[in-house]
Amino acid sequence: MRPTSLLTSLFLLPSLALAAPTPDAERWWSHVQYLADDSLQGRDTGSEGYRQAAEYVAQELAALGVKPGVGDSYLQEVPLISRQLVDASSRLTLVRGKKSTPLVIGRDAILSVRTGEAGQVEAPLVFVGYGLSIPEAGHDDLAGVDLRGKIAVYLQGGPANVSGPLRAHSSSQAERGKALRKAGAIGTVLLLNPKLAETPWSRVASSRFQPAMTFADPTLDETLGMKVALTVNPDHARKLFVGARHSFQEVLKLADTNQPLPRFELPARLRASAERKATRASSPNVVGQLPGSDPVLAREYVVLTAHLDHVGIGQPVNGDTLYNGAMDNATGVAAVLEVARALQARKPRRSILFLLVTGEEKGLLGSRYFARRPTVPEGSIVANFNLDMFLPLFPLERLVAHGKEESTLLAPLLEVASKHGVKLIPDAEPNRMLFIRSDQYSFVREGVPALFFKFGYEPGSAEERLYKNWYAKNYHSPSDDAHQPMDKEAAVKFVQMLGDLTLAVANTPERPRWNDTSFFRRFAPGEASHDTP
Repeated sequence: MRPTSLLTSLFLLPSLALAAPTPDAERWWSHVQYLADDSLQGRDTGSEGYRQAAEYVAQELAALGVKPGVGDSYLQEVPLISRQLVDASSRLTLVRGKKSTPLVIGRDAILSVRTGEAGQVEAPLVFVGYGLSIPEAGHDDLAGVDLRGKIAVYLQGGPANVSGPLRAHSSSQAERGKALRKAGAIGTVLLLNPKLAETPWSRVASSRFQPAMTFADPTLDETLGMKVALTVNPDHARKLFVGARHSFQEVLKLADTNQPLPRFELPARLRASAERKATRASSPNVVGQLPGSDPVLAREYVVLTAHLDHVGIGQPVNGDTLYNGAMDNATGVAAVLEVARALQARKPRRSILFLLVTGEEKGLLGSRYFARRPTVPEGSIVANFNLDMFLPLFPLERLVAHGKEESTLLAPLLEVASKHGVKLIPDAEPNRMLFIRSDQYSFVREGVPALFFKFGYEPGSAEERLYKNWYAKNYHSPSDDAHQPMDKEAAVKFVQMLGDLTLAVANTPERPRWNDTSFFRRFAPGEASHDTP
């Protein structure tokens, strides 16, 4: 987007004018400023800066009268293993007969830091469409394909005839990995679709220098079983298809026109070697509890989540190496704190948990740990509302609520949205798989109805341009700091709306439930078709 166009868009949005912020907006913004300050060094999972952020949040909850949620403490420690890729010792090569073609790490492709084993692996490559097995929707890219001892090559995205949430669930690392391992695959190659790009390749490539983390408890680690995993630069993906029955451009054209994708062997083998260093680490979730006022309903909990971590210090962008994480996700943490302030005086009937989680940027680790090992009785959590960079870039007139079609949470959401003059709109980009990319998914997998929110926009509008420009320029970049423009009053409106929604669900005697038609109903405790992933 040209700078002049961005400036024009800013002038078109009246709430970004230089007006004195309200006290509520100042208070919300003060949390964002503290959490995004350079002194916290980007709040990387397990870092000293992250611990300072956790202490700040715990102190704020205590000051609001919110009780500790882990015995007499606000902190739930999550034991982790940190893994660092030794980039200089890693190699990727395409082997065709006696000819070897090196792939340049960082330019052609990157190795996953989190998934894979040390040492060398060499195996044939098989293109398997989207690499998805979704029998409930009559779609199976793996049916009839021999993947035993081979590496599955798949394209980012999914079939348009499968609902967005189900498509996203099947695309999760846990579900796709389980299906590929069952089919015999020993590794994966992800081909990025340029049409779905959120950030430039240079930023994707630099992520390999960031440490990855997995659970110290191997029973929680869902990355085990694959020897190698890599992501390919779409500008260089054609190298894998040399001599194949179909070119990469043909595959992209089929995907972009919602046509079925072919499956075929690629006339090459991948040889990969990697070295990783591992160290033990620990990082806390912050848990606060507001006890309910009803003696019966107080035994149940509505959980508000936001991830407290960001990615710390990284590769320089325009000379800046500090990734402050203001939008991602100091904004969400600030909103949870302000909802806690509002609900304290409104005395909800059900209890409320305020959960600020660690390790979201490392693969939803903190929320997964809490969902599997909650600090409240099992089965007592009735709903989850998750805030992860809800993107207050412009006035709140439209809202995307991921998961709204799946449960009875839609009814109170519609009522509250109407009260605040907010229109609910569908997800315009289901192939971004946002339903599985933040912490609500950890609760969904445990059978808890959940919603995840983003500000929405009309197609072709100034708001859409601001939204997409933010991803291209600021997402996982040092420029995501407290100097970027945000609509603070829109954030306050969202906080008020979320407070009303939380109160409505907390005060309704009936528990929220999955719709009978929802795929995710099977994960609810007590359902006959329950199948814990």
